[in-house]
Amino acid sequence: MRVRAWLAAVCLTLVPAGAHAADYQTTTVMVQEVGQQATVGGTVIPYKEVTLAAQIPGQVIHLAGSEGDRFQLGAVLVAIDDDALQAQRRAALAQIYNAEAALRNAHVQYSRELISPRMNSPTTMPGMGSPNMFDQFFTRGFSDWTGRSDTRFERHANLYAQGSGVNQAQSALLQARAQVETLDAKIRDARLLAPFDGVIVQKMVEIGDTVQPGQPLLRFAHTEYLRIQAEVPVRLVSALRKGMLVPARLDVRGALVQARVARIYPMADASRHTVTVKFDLPRGVPGGPGMYSEVRIPDHTMRARSLPVVPETALVWRGSLPGVFVVTNGRLSLRLLRLGVPTGTGVVSVLAGLRGGEQIVLKPPPGLASGVKKAK
Repeated sequence: MRVRAWLAAVCLTLVPAGAHAADYQTTTVMVQEVGQQATVGGTVIPYKEVTLAAQIPGQVIHLAGSEGDRFQLGAVLVAIDDDALQAQRRAALAQIYNAEAALRNAHVQYSRELISPRMNSPTTMPGMGSPNMFDQFFTRGFSDWTGRSDTRFERHANLYAQGSGVNQAQSALLQARAQVETLDAKIRDARLLAPFDGVIVQKMVEIGDTVQPGQPLLRFAHTEYLRIQAEVPVRLVSALRKGMLVPARLDVRGALVQARVARIYPMADASRHTVTVKFDLPRGVPGGPGMYSEVRIPDHTMRARSLPVVPETALVWRGSLPGVFVVTNGRLSLRLLRLGVPTGTGVVSVLAGLRGGEQIVLKPPPGLASGVKKAK
């Protein structure tokens, strides 16, 4: 904003206001060349905010607090009944024990086939009534020689079958373990934890409510730092740069603060032709999320113009309307104004309601009203 004073005569006069009014000071309204700025309305938002939603169906059995309560990272904010999941987990653990026993048995059977093949232990009476040794050496050898059997292939098939049993037992064990891990994840989802240090800004359920997956439960926000989110017309966005400071005001009568441009969205809204911009506010500013705010943005599309300026200490507020007491023909009258932008030196420009050279009351005392006659 360019400010260049071309009329800098200030006249301060102590004048008694009469028997029923306190002494007051008057000053001459100056005129300054003020660069054009546009006022854009916005909303105060938290630095970051999340909405915690239910991940499993069930009944709410625990709520950490209500709106305004603060919690640290990792605190349990909401808990949902998980008795059914715990029962399923115990059943899945039993399946793991069964799968482990089956795997051990499969290993033993494979080792037995490897060390003592079943083909060497026939279950039927040996051929020609000969002893077992005679059958192994002559009957099986003769069968292999005639092509009726293949001892080596039978042994390979038996080992492969026992190896398949081991693999199946291992798969069953992995499946049982995966079932337990799935249930553990669902049980963890029954507890919603604070993702950062913050405060509950809205509670949407109560203890005893039955919820379904995806249902919002509460909103949790980091409010130690605040931001302003504003929809800035496209023609003004070119004047903004990330990190630059711009004047901002919280609420209508809030104090003027310097806000830092934090994020400029890369795409404009196709219907409103505005760009979303976020401004970081200084730490400790009065107010909270949801408040109305105003941001002053330089408008390079318009030339600077000469406007009356008044000290901010001369302003009086009637509701949300600013005004000043003007001395006219020895009497005071309240004049409502349309304010422009602060110049950064304790004065604010006036768009309508006042002319340069008029006398106004500086620091009007409480109870001062229109019609008071100026003492001579």
